[in-house]
Amino acid sequence: MAEAAREPWSAAYPGEADVARDFDLARLPADFYRDPYPVYAALRRHDPVHRFSGGLFLTRYADIERVYKDAKTFSSDKTLEFGAKYGPSPLYQHHTTSLVFNDPPLHTRVRRIIAGALTPRAIASMEAGVVELVDRLLDDAEAGGSADLIADFAAAIPVEVIGNLLGVPRAERDPLRDWSLAILGALEPVLTLEQMAAGNQAVTEFLAYLEGLVAERRRNPGDPDKDILTRLIQGEADGERLTAAELLQNCIFILNAGHETTTNLIGNGLQLLIEWPEARARLIREPDLARTAVEEILRYESSNQLGNRIATAEFEMGGETFPAGTRLTLCIGAGNRDPDQFPDPDRFDIARAPNRHLAFASGIHQCVGMNVARLEGRVALGRFLARFPDYAPAGAPIRSHRVRFRGFMSIPVQLSP
Repeated sequence: MAEAAREPWSAAYPGEADVARDFDLARLPADFYRDPYPVYAALRRHDPVHRFSGGLFLTRYADIERVYKDAKTFSSDKTLEFGAKYGPSPLYQHHTTSLVFNDPPLHTRVRRIIAGALTPRAIASMEAGVVELVDRLLDDAEAGGSADLIADFAAAIPVEVIGNLLGVPRAERDPLRDWSLAILGALEPVLTLEQMAAGNQAVTEFLAYLEGLVAERRRNPGDPDKDILTRLIQGEADGERLTAAELLQNCIFILNAGHETTTNLIGNGLQLLIEWPEARARLIREPDLARTAVEEILRYESSNQLGNRIATAEFEMGGETFPAGTRLTLCIGAGNRDPDQFPDPDRFDIARAPNRHLAFASGIHQCVGMNVARLEGRVALGRFLARFPDYAPAGAPIRSHRVRFRGFMSIPVQLSP
C-alpha cells in the first residue's frame, strides 16, 4: 500500500524528540504537507502540550476534547488575534462576525437559526436531490472516460448542495468555489501578501453578490423550512434577528464551511480507496459500510486539521499552569490518530467502531452542517464505486499546500481499465 511506502521523517531528522522540540507552524518543511502524521505522533509522545510561536499546540485526543467542551474557559472569539493578523480589512470583518469564530450570545443566535433549517427530516428530504446531482456528474465523467476527482466531482457536489440551500441561481454559482478557497486560504498560520489580497478581494466580491441576492429574497421569500437564506432573514432567536452584517457574513460562512470540508471528505476518501485496495474491495462487497467508511475517512484524513481557542482564565494542562490569554492550537489530525482513543490508529478501517473522531469538533461548536456532509459523502462514495469500481490513477495527485485544511487540488483518474 502507498501508506507503507512513505519515507519516515527520521530520514530527514535525527530523532522524534528533536522533531517535537523544534516543531513550529511558522517553520514547516515541504514534506510536512504530504504526510504530517509522523510529526504529530512525535509531538504526542514527547511534547503533547507543545509551546511554539503561536502559543500551545495540542496533539492528545483527551486534551483537545476537553478544550472543545469547555467553551467558558477556552473562547472561540478571534477579535484580538484576527485584528493583529488582518488589520482593518474585509477578512477581519468576515471572520469576526461568522458563526465559527464567536462565542455566545451571537454564536447561539446564529446557530439556532441555521440548525432549524437542518433538521433530520430536512436532511433526509435532500437525499434524492443529492443522488440526482451525483449521478449527473458521473454521467458526464463516464462520457469522457477519465476525470479529475476534485474539479469534476468532489468540489462540484457541495457547491451545488449549498447553492440550493441558499437559493443561489445555478447560472450564478461559478465564482463560489474560488471565493471560498481564497477566504479559507487566508486562515493558514502563515500568510503571503498574495493570499491576503486574494482573501480580501473574495470577501468584497462575495458580499456585493449577496447584497443583491438578499434584496431579491426579501422581495420574494422562499420556504423557510428548506431555504436557509429565507430562514436567516426571517429567523429570530432570543427575541433578536440578525443584523445586516451578521446575515451576509454568515451566508459566506455557510458556503465556506459546507464546501471545503465536504470537498476534502470526498476527495480524500476516493484517494484513500486507491491507496488501500483491500478497503475498496470490501466496500464494493459490503456497500452498507458506506456510513462507517465516511466516519473513518473523516478520522484518518481529517478535512480540517486545526482548530484554535484562547484561554479566558488560568488553566492547568499537562502538569503545567498557563495564564489567561494563552492561545491554543488544537491539532484535530493528531487527536484523530491518538492510540489512546483509536486502536491501531494508522490503519484505515472502514468498519471501525466505535469511532468518536473530532473531525466535526465537539461541544457547542460542533459542526452544524455535519449531517449534510455525511449525506453527501455517503452518496458520492457509494454511487461512484458502484459505477466505477476499477478506477485507477491517471497521474500524480496534487495536494493543496495548506496546513489547516487537508485535501487535494487535483486527482486525475482513469475510470475503467
